[in-house]
Amino acid sequence: MDSNKPIVDSPEVENGTAQNAGEPLNTTDTSNLEAVAAERDRLLAERADLQDRLLRRQAEFDNFRRRAERERADVLEYAHTETIRSLLPILDDFERALKVESADKEYARGMELIYQRLADSLKKLGLEPITSAGEKFDPNLHHAVDSAETDDVEDHTILDEYQRGYNFRGKLLRPAMVKVAVRKS
Repeated sequence: MDSNKPIVDSPEVENGTAQNAGEPLNTTDTSNLEAVAAERDRLLAERADLQDRLLRRQAEFDNFRRRAERERADVLEYAHTETIRSLLPILDDFERALKVESADKEYARGMELIYQRLADSLKKLGLEPITSAGEKFDPNLHHAVDSAETDDVEDHTILDEYQRGYNFRGKLLRPAMVKVAVRKS
């Protein structure tokens, strides 16, 4: 080996591309830097675009998941509502049967217990009776099927309830059929 030759420590010196500190960059080095900078900018823009697309897809998926969950809950709610609605005539029949006097007290007590168990079970599911007698008529909760002229009570007061109304989980399931007081003219 030649002892006068400098030792090569860096790739720039080895490739012969090292610049002296005071020398200006030549045009090939400037164009290489511009190309690298342009490639870097393109890759950064592509990365930002991919990041944005990923975030949008995640948000779309989260929205889809929430919507599917809500729709599933609505279907279950609707199924429960229809089941409860189909049981209301049975509950009405029990109420009418309990109003009839029976000679057999054991039988009457049995009917009352069955009615109470059914009513309690439906209440646990979310069924709530609407109180009507003596209340002010509300067209959102009551269905007026009869009226009576009277001065004994305030106008539009419910005198009698023909069929009980029910709310199910906070929503009206069936309006109450009622008789309403009207002022004598």
